[in-house]
Amino acid sequence: MKDMKRVDRWLRLIILISILGALCMSLADLNGTRNAIAGIPAPKQSPAEGFVRFELDGYQMRIGFLYSYDIEGLVVHTKNYTSRSIGDRLGPKDVAFAWGRVAEYNETIDFHWEQANRWVRYRISPEDAEILGSSGDASLEISNNHLIPADMDIRLKIKLIRTGDHVRIKGYLVNADGYNNKTGESFAWHSSTVRTDTGDGSCEVIYVTDVEWLD
Repeated sequence: MKDMKRVDRWLRLIILISILGALCMSLADLNGTRNAIAGIPAPKQSPAEGFVRFELDGYQMRIGFLYSYDIEGLVVHTKNYTSRSIGDRLGPKDVAFAWGRVAEYNETIDFHWEQANRWVRYRISPEDAEILGSSGDASLEISNNHLIPADMDIRLKIKLIRTGDHVRIKGYLVNADGYNNKTGESFAWHSSTVRTDTGDGSCEVIYVTDVEWLD
C-alpha cells in the first residue's frame, strides 16, 4: 500500500512537471523566440506628402507624411504599451527591427535586447562587436519603431508581431501632432528620418498601411 502511494505521488509530480513545461513552452511561443536571418537589406524611403486627421481621446491628431517607408526586418524585441495615455492609444506597440549583419548574427551574438519607455537597448562585448565587422556598431543596423496602425485590421496584425518574426512593414515616416481643446494639452511624436542617429528622437514613427510576414 505504501509503495502504491509512493508511485501515485511520483506520477502526480511527473504530471505537474509536464504541465509546467508545456506552459513555459506556450509562453515562449507567445512571446516569440530568438532568431537569425542573413541578407536582410536596409530600409527604403522616398519623399512623400500628405497627411491624415482624426480625433483620438479628445485630441485632434494630425499625422503628417515625411517619407514613404518600406522596412523588412528581423524582429529582435517587441514591447506593448497599454496605458490610457494618448501615446499608448496612438501607438500601442513598439517593434525593434534588425537587418544586415545584426540580423545575421543575432543567434551567434547575445545582444541582450530590452525595451522600455519607448527605447530599445542592447549590450555586447568588444569581442562580439568585432564579429560585426567595420565599425562594430550595432546601432547602425537596428531601429526602434513606434507603430501607428492605419486601421483596425493593421492594428490586429501589429498585435501578432513577435520576436523572431521576419516581417515587412510599409507605410510612412510621420510627424504625429495632437492638441486637446478641453485640457490644453499637446502631444508630439516626430520621426527620425535617418538610420544613423541614436539617443532621444532617433526612433522611427511609422504610420503603418501594410504588414507582411516573410519566409
